Amino acid sequence: MQNTLVISPIASAIVNLVETRSALVNGIGKVGELIRGYSMALDQGFDLVDKDGNVTTKWFDLQGAAFTKGIKAERKQFKTDMEEAGYSEGTINVYWQRVKEASGYVTSGNRVKGSVDIDAKTLAELTTMLNRIFNDETESKSQDVKPLLMQAFEMLGGDTGKLGTK
Repeated sequence: MQNTLVISPIASAIVNLVETRSALVNGIGKVGELIRGYSMALDQGFDLVDKDGNVTTKWFDLQGAAFTKGIKAERKQFKTDMEEAGYSEGTINVYWQRVKEASGYVTSGNRVKGSVDIDAKTLAELTTMLNRIFNDETESKSQDVKPLLMQAFEMLGGDTGKLGTK
């Protein structure tokens, strides 16, 4: 005698519900990680860097055929792959925009609202602080921390030769 397990349609639906809910919960957040990974690959492949490895121009800001040829080819392949997966033109454009933003692109709408990246804002504030310290001739604790502030200023891309000019 053989045992036979009968699964009712309700039990089957519940198993399916549990599996699909679990897949959703485990997948949440993965899209952002995938977008960041792809944007990092674009950064590595197309950002222009100086001899010290510092980024001089982001891939989405490059101009001229010699620089943009590879990016255009990658964008075209991205579009092709997305279309083959069944995505619409609008969805493709939204995801490409998300990839650019993950690489540091600031949309014109965000620029108008005054959105500034934290590094640029910090650099501007360090400029103000350092100029204040350079132009002050009194002995102060600020003079003691000036070398540390200058190091941070340089790390954010500031030119210390332009500090202290009235």
